[in-house]
Amino acid sequence: MSAASVTGIPLALLATTAYNVGLVLEKRALAQMQALDLRRLGRVVVSLATSRAWLAGFALMLTGLACQTVVLTVEPVSVVQPVLASGVVLVLVLSRLVLRERLRASEAWCVAAIAVCLVALALSATSAEVGRHASPGAMAAVMVPSVIVGLLAAAGPLLAHRRRPGAPMTGVWPGVGTGLLYGVAALAIKGLSGILADHQTATGIAVGVLESPYLYVLGGCLAVAMLLFQAALQASRASIFVPVSAVTGSVYFIITGTWLFHERLPASPGQLGLRVAGIALTVLILISLSRQAPESKPASGDLAEMRR
Repeated sequence: MSAASVTGIPLALLATTAYNVGLVLEKRALAQMQALDLRRLGRVVVSLATSRAWLAGFALMLTGLACQTVVLTVEPVSVVQPVLASGVVLVLVLSRLVLRERLRASEAWCVAAIAVCLVALALSATSAEVGRHASPGAMAAVMVPSVIVGLLAAAGPLLAHRRRPGAPMTGVWPGVGTGLLYGVAALAIKGLSGILADHQTATGIAVGVLESPYLYVLGGCLAVAMLLFQAALQASRASIFVPVSAVTGSVYFIITGTWLFHERLPASPGQLGLRVAGIALTVLILISLSRQAPESKPASGDLAEMRR
């Protein structure tokens, strides 16, 4: 293991722990709010900004993102992203113990398969050289359509759910949509990490970051994805929505990040096979989950238990 991995991987674990514990805190806070209506953005922002419980979760998420930015400067995408995505396991445990959510047998098998995908992706990680730069044109060609598809996938079901507030929602397609948006944000973070590596002074870093379009792509994607994510998190079960969003973002980032930043694929046939199998299984899981009927109970589970 390299010297970078000794510090990079623990920092990635800290990042994913802080991020996903923050998610659970947000879910608990959202269960006590009125339904978020994205057509009234001002009211949504006020509701979130005045909830101390939600702000506590949001602060933990920001801490996780900050740690992720740092760790991407010392480790390749193929090493960092599986570690970050492993936080899904923590979400599943906390959603059962804290949020009192329950999965049907078919859903449980799909979620377990998501965990298998994450393990396969983690085992396929290599110690390849860290990629720090990507072609701006190639980045734009990947980011723009990804954002469009992500918006359509996430916003469509949420708008339909808003028209039928009593109808259940699985959260699969919003999970795919927000996963794509967060994946684009992760690409922007990776782009910014190259600036951190290229400059030695605080002034150079500040100027480089402010001049980079990645900063504004990151800010826009995070803002839109966060609002869509919060609305979907409130309307669906965290134990389904969060893993789908996480594994979508993970697979998207591994595929596009490895290609855009010229990081090598695993040289070992076994590791390459795990990488391909993990990605293929993820696609099959998402198809399976999207075909399952929504739960008949409220998406937030036992709200009385959550509010205690």
